[in-house]
Amino acid sequence: MQPTSDSLHLGNYVGALVNWVKLQDEFDAYYFVADLHALTVPTDPSVLRHRSRVTAAQFIAGGVDPTQSAVFLQSHVTEHAELGWVMNCLTAEGEARRMTQFKDKVGKGHNANVGLLTYPMLMAADILMYDAAYVPVGEDQRQHLEITRDLAERFNTRYAADTLVVPEPYIVKESAKIMDLTDPTSKMSGSTSPDKGLVLLSDEDARIAKKIKSAVTDTEAEVRFDPEHKAGISNLLVIHSTLSGTSIPDLEARFAGQGYGAFKGEVADVVVDTIAPFRARMAELLADPAELDRLVGLGAQRARVVARSTMARVRSAVGLVPALGQDG
Repeated sequence: MQPTSDSLHLGNYVGALVNWVKLQDEFDAYYFVADLHALTVPTDPSVLRHRSRVTAAQFIAGGVDPTQSAVFLQSHVTEHAELGWVMNCLTAEGEARRMTQFKDKVGKGHNANVGLLTYPMLMAADILMYDAAYVPVGEDQRQHLEITRDLAERFNTRYAADTLVVPEPYIVKESAKIMDLTDPTSKMSGSTSPDKGLVLLSDEDARIAKKIKSAVTDTEAEVRFDPEHKAGISNLLVIHSTLSGTSIPDLEARFAGQGYGAFKGEVADVVVDTIAPFRARMAELLADPAELDRLVGLGAQRARVVARSTMARVRSAVGLVPALGQDG
């Protein structure tokens, strides 16, 4: 996840962090802050450093155990950039330009630097570095996994069979999609949603409550799940149900005839109860930067062991002369 904002938001928590916590009990998990990817967008260096630490702290505050999973900064494992270069050299220019993300961002007037063009190759390196047999993917990431598989197979065919593990998609139980509070037809997004449309994981209780109570809804007063005609209320039902564990039909029955005010008030309470302990743990981590850096450093050490092994195979396969004291 890129450190491109001052805080993750509720959509990140529900869509990513909750699943990451579950997956760490089943797999050797590597979760990193994608600070190299963040360089595709001009950012003040001090801001990038701050946001990178905040994002790492929020991973841990969200339940990722740094003693069980590797939590680290992408730039701390320099093999990512090296393998990314090898992937660049396997990719045709036209293939890179056809990637959906590049076309979309250029079409919207974003800074079309070479880093943005080769972003998917570095993302492929991020995956292939850790011999991942399975990769959890959402619909918006499917194309990136496809090119990752293509590049791994291309490398193995051109150089040495079985050098890189070709990953399979891991379809996690579909996560709830949290929508923008001001435009419930659009996904909650740190890059496109206005502040009023986002519930940030750093927001104070009163601010969270105000945003939820001000969420855009329809002119009716019936609490009913109908994403097509009642997108705002449906979004709030999803938020409540996901965080509280109460089914949407039960919520509809409980708030029948009560109107939106009582319902929004309870949704606000549920969100506050979820985020308050998260925010407290995040503040504790950020108040002790030395300890946070130690935890992130331990994650990088663990990741580096696997990365060095992978790159030794890759260097040997492509014909690079090993440096003295360097395997492969």
